[in-house]
Amino acid sequence: MMPKLKKYMPFTYKMMIPYLLLVLLTDVFIGYISYSMLTDSRTEMAESNIKTGMEQARNNIRYQMDEIQRMSDNLFGSQPFQRALEQKGTPFEIYLTMIDEIVPQITAPLQLFGNKIRFMLYTPNSDLNIVSGDNLDEPIYDSDYYILPFEDITDSEWYLSLKDSKRDNLWLQIDTDQKLGNLSHVRRLVNFSDYKTVIGYVRITVSLEDLFGGFDTFPVEEGITLRLVEQTTGSILFQRGTANYDDGRQNFLSLHEQIPGSNFVIEALVPQKYLTQDAGRLRKVIIAACSLSFLVMTLIGYVVARISGRKMSRIVGLVRSFQEGNFQKRIRFSGNDEFVQIADSFNDMAANIQGLINSVYVQGIQKKQAELEALQAQINPHFLYNTLSTISSLANLGEIGKVTEMVQGLSRFYRLTLNQGNVYIELEKELEQVATYLEIQRVKYADAFTLYVDVDEEIMQMQVIKLLLQPFVENIFKHAWFGESIAIRLTGRRVGNSIELKIIDNGIGMRPEVVKKMMQGKGQSGGYGVKNVNERIKLRYGDAYGVTIASFYGGGTTVQLLLPAGVQDHEDL
Repeated sequence: MMPKLKKYMPFTYKMMIPYLLLVLLTDVFIGYISYSMLTDSRTEMAESNIKTGMEQARNNIRYQMDEIQRMSDNLFGSQPFQRALEQKGTPFEIYLTMIDEIVPQITAPLQLFGNKIRFMLYTPNSDLNIVSGDNLDEPIYDSDYYILPFEDITDSEWYLSLKDSKRDNLWLQIDTDQKLGNLSHVRRLVNFSDYKTVIGYVRITVSLEDLFGGFDTFPVEEGITLRLVEQTTGSILFQRGTANYDDGRQNFLSLHEQIPGSNFVIEALVPQKYLTQDAGRLRKVIIAACSLSFLVMTLIGYVVARISGRKMSRIVGLVRSFQEGNFQKRIRFSGNDEFVQIADSFNDMAANIQGLINSVYVQGIQKKQAELEALQAQINPHFLYNTLSTISSLANLGEIGKVTEMVQGLSRFYRLTLNQGNVYIELEKELEQVATYLEIQRVKYADAFTLYVDVDEEIMQMQVIKLLLQPFVENIFKHAWFGESIAIRLTGRRVGNSIELKIIDNGIGMRPEVVKKMMQGKGQSGGYGVKNVNERIKLRYGDAYGVTIASFYGGGTTVQLLLPAGVQDHEDL
């Protein structure tokens, strides 16, 4: 019975587990590195764009502040302008002075300056025709100028803070600047002769939005906040956006750009969500790419494992066939890899084992045949010797008729025994051989024995090895005879896949130790024939078959012969 095969996972599939884990870890690692690098790159790019915008804003502000500074410098350093501011005279003379000296120097820069500005000149000269307007509290819609009386600012906070200080030439948010989103440049004008006498104040106001030059480079709609901060006080002069330091500053990237030559700092607050706004999309793309890579590598691994697994399965099948005793199977692989070498090695090993088996098998068959022939050769002379002794005795007694009858019977017996050189004989002829032997014995014992034959017809044509029954019948005459007569019964029937033959007599029987010695071929001469038949059966059919003797001393003996039904040799079982 073949052992039950255990369920197992092919080695190639087991190897896929660490392979897939390695691929998965590699994809995760590459995905993480890619995501980090892309996110950092996106952050750096966004930060660089903001910084570029801030630099542009700084340059634009610095340029416009320099232009406004040059306006005030021109007025501050112009002697005709200063003399015109101090001019006294008739209204006509003042008018001419205004037309020729003051208004041209004020309006010329307004026309050249790129953005809209508001120019205000505060003068203490009451003789000047004061030019005023009523829109100082409104945004700067267009460049304009004002010549205002000095009294308009004498009570203002910014004038009072600058009056007794040495600060001058400043950028400030004064009056309505903060409300209107403006920034003003304030400068004191002094007399050219002593540089002490104040002859007026110049205030040039510009819109902070114009100063910054627009917000195209600052996507404030995405949460970026832009501020103009006065560095000394920390006050916020201008802001676009809604970010607040107080609302979790850690959520913002703070960038600063100092405006050269001033106390102003441009500050940009960039929310982290803006810096990582593409992170979600990048993450999805990277996950999709890594997942696709993993699936492709899994498919490749599966195909490779499948191909290798088939080869391994064929090799395992070959090994199992070896285990079952089949060394005829061979496998062939194409290519020149390890599987080909393993297959060639197994094929060579199988061929060598098959050669050895054939050699040992042939030698075993030859040895068995020689043993059978030797045993067969031992049976015939033994029987012949006994019969010839009987014939000799009858001849000495002058029983010529009986001698003739025994010689004829002996001739028929050996004709059946020779069986044309065949080892096997039909059971019917084996029984005929026993009947011939008993006819020979009747010459000697007359009618002192009785034979009963009870053999099923279905087994009469089956093949058995010859000379199975005669040695046991002969032993009845030699060892079982007790009294004046004896009865012999031959039976035969089929039991499953076997034939059961019995030789039964009502002779004296045997003790157990005698039976044991007889089976071993020791002791009585009859034991030789019993052992001979038993060994021939086992040599031909195997150890499952043979002779069994059951005897009761004083009660007779039963000999059982168990043979395979319709099988000639145990190799065919």
